[in-house]
Amino acid sequence: MAHKIDTVTARTKLKLRREPFWQKVSKGFHVGFRKMSDASSGIWLFRYADESGNESERTLGALDDLPPHQRFDQAVLLARATIEGYSSAARSTQARHSALAAQTRETITVVTIEPQQSDLVTVGSACRAYADHIHEMKGEKAADDLVQRYRRWVDNDPICKLSLASLIRSDLDDFRRRLAATPVRADYSGATRIRSKDTVNRDIAALRAALNKALDDQKVATDQAWRVPLKAYKNVSRRRGLYLDRDQRRALIEHVPEPGATFVRGLSALPLRPGALAALTVADFDTRLNVLKIGVDKSGQDRRIKVPPLTAQLFTEALESRSPEAPLLTRADGRAWDKNTWKGPIKEAAIKAGLPSTCTAYTLRHSVITDLVHGGLDLLTVAQLSGTSVAMIEKHYGHLRSDVAAEALSKLIL
Repeated sequence: MAHKIDTVTARTKLKLRREPFWQKVSKGFHVGFRKMSDASSGIWLFRYADESGNESERTLGALDDLPPHQRFDQAVLLARATIEGYSSAARSTQARHSALAAQTRETITVVTIEPQQSDLVTVGSACRAYADHIHEMKGEKAADDLVQRYRRWVDNDPICKLSLASLIRSDLDDFRRRLAATPVRADYSGATRIRSKDTVNRDIAALRAALNKALDDQKVATDQAWRVPLKAYKNVSRRRGLYLDRDQRRALIEHVPEPGATFVRGLSALPLRPGALAALTVADFDTRLNVLKIGVDKSGQDRRIKVPPLTAQLFTEALESRSPEAPLLTRADGRAWDKNTWKGPIKEAAIKAGLPSTCTAYTLRHSVITDLVHGGLDLLTVAQLSGTSVAMIEKHYGHLRSDVAAEALSKLIL
């Protein structure tokens, strides 16, 4: 028996029961609503019969992130998007059979065409497509970071094989809970710690970007399934509180064996991310103009920094007679630095120098940026040198401008 469920008033009159109430939308297509307790906001469903009479039913979730008067319309949209996903798969399969029949001049009779997983855009394939897009737009480094995140958190998760057209909010809610509950490695001893909300934000951002790209490419009709579940936690990013002054940075350098000391001196002289400094090659330093080209960085864009003479001398001494593609700053074995090889020496040197054990390579970047901002350099220039946005510099270092402002104001008094 058909019922009206398209208005809030109509739904409030329905009895509590396990069996859904169904409203016909079109031939073979019904949207359902089920409410089993007064405390529940209800669950939305749909059922659909294809041209062969095969009927399928799917749950759409509570849709309680929407106002009650919008939920029926959204249920219809989500149901249509799911149906279209399977219909597209069927049409693709039919087209392949037709093409094969034309080639072999044989008649192929297709009795029932079921959607094949390979025909559907899955969460996993959307992530791979987005990584390929980033590789094309921003280069290998940025793409590799995404690939590693997808490999850790998506590829082995149940969500990986779900089609975008069939995604519902509970799928993403469950994924987020699994992600947040998975501990992360605290250090290289094998110890683990609870994931911070800031860390969760970075990982869900990678998945959100892939799904939004699929939406932009019209691979899926709506972002309703992930719009709310993949929202970032607000106000959870933390300032890097540990600051090393110039004397402390000198002490750290003194306790790092060469060639690590040269690498740490580079981090202490420029506001670069450690990975960006490690990725520099001999060809990236113009000895005639004393200009460094930062080509591999989180920002994904090349930028050039003119360095002062003493910093230029540091890089010139490191050049020796090496090929242009060789790392600019190398380890003892001639290979480039990475987080697995700079972390230990810096930590050991910090302990020997009497500095906090929480000192890291990023502590040096934070300290250098702090000095630049506190020294009065405008935030735009600091952002350009650091390879980040003015908004991020303002957010994390803007408070340091108060002393600069106070000094400027003191010059105004008559």
